[in-house]
Amino acid sequence: MSEQAERPSSAATVVAEASPTPKSKSASGDYHSGWFGVAQWLAGVVVIAVFVMTFVVQAFEIPSESMEDTLLIGDYLLVDKIDYASGGAWGHILPYTPVKHGDIIVFRYPVNPQQHFVKRVVGLPGDRVRITNKQVFVNGHPIDEKGYVVYKSASRDPFRDDFPNPQYPAAIDPKWWAQMRKLVERGELIVPSEHYFALGDNRDESLDSRYWGFVPAENIVGRPLFIYWSMNKDSAIPDYADSEGVKLTRFLYGMSHIFKETRWDRTFRRVK
Repeated sequence: MSEQAERPSSAATVVAEASPTPKSKSASGDYHSGWFGVAQWLAGVVVIAVFVMTFVVQAFEIPSESMEDTLLIGDYLLVDKIDYASGGAWGHILPYTPVKHGDIIVFRYPVNPQQHFVKRVVGLPGDRVRITNKQVFVNGHPIDEKGYVVYKSASRDPFRDDFPNPQYPAAIDPKWWAQMRKLVERGELIVPSEHYFALGDNRDESLDSRYWGFVPAENIVGRPLFIYWSMNKDSAIPDYADSEGVKLTRFLYGMSHIFKETRWDRTFRRVK
């Protein structure tokens, strides 16, 4: 209260205090109120975006040629993280799709979980897998991979093209070499429970399950939905899969030269 309201005053003064006239908002109040509303809206957008990118979809860049011609260096993917979510809260809230033969998956690289790989599932838990002269057999039956698998090497590699093979290749992970030999029966590799055998579509140029082992089910991040942007891999900015700074520089360069660097025929293409 004011000093006049605290001490005895005339009736006219009391009436004036009891029936104040409404005051209009100042221009300054409207200004701050408007900015507060904008800040609330932006905060809501950020919260929703963080939720979606954490639990629903995630963006990934293709850094290598192992999935050509299905996925090319410079393709940017949106990955569905719910479809294969058989565990945790999502498994109780939403129906999920079990991983099937031929599915493309994004997963944490078993040798270094900080990296993400993308490959195609060839063997499911319990399957018996072998490769003879580049032809994949699952449970004794040849798999038709026309339409997505390519072979770009004219040379022959006994380990790569006839798998499993007792020859020790330089590129193999030592721990996987020791484990693999225990899981081979009659020339076939047995896929253990809760694990998957995955190969790259660019079969001659892919370091995949042949070289580092199975993909644990818990490592699977999700299923690629579509290519939301595709950037020319021959861009002037080089690409290194192990350098986040260079990848960011490459991305920013591509965005600033979007009409020159974008492969428009691949943008919004469904991944399958």
